[in-house]
Amino acid sequence: MLPRDTNARGTIFGGVILSHIDLAGAIAAHRHVPRNFVTKAMREVEFISPVYVGDVVSFYAALVREGRTSLTVRVEVESERFHQPGQKVRVTEAEVVYVAIDEDGRSTPIK
Repeated sequence: MLPRDTNARGTIFGGVILSHIDLAGAIAAHRHVPRNFVTKAMREVEFISPVYVGDVVSFYAALVREGRTSLTVRVEVESERFHQPGQKVRVTEAEVVYVAIDEDGRSTPIK
């Protein structure tokens, strides 16, 4: 993570992490079903540990539920500390719901 993403306390903005969660989940959704998706919901995001400038942050995404027009993806986030290589801490996790859309932006079946 880079200095431009920090808040006044010197840690990475939570919103930056949320944005990356959304991207990681969308990639997993698209890999499962190659369609266009929009984000409908992000559930139960609770930050456990801060992320510092220079940390290497990893996002692990996996499909947990498939509906008629939607997919739910669980994204887990961990950070490897820049000043302590090899030390990894859990940052947060979230379930993100994506809805498949057609060319007109309307929900569409995923199969």
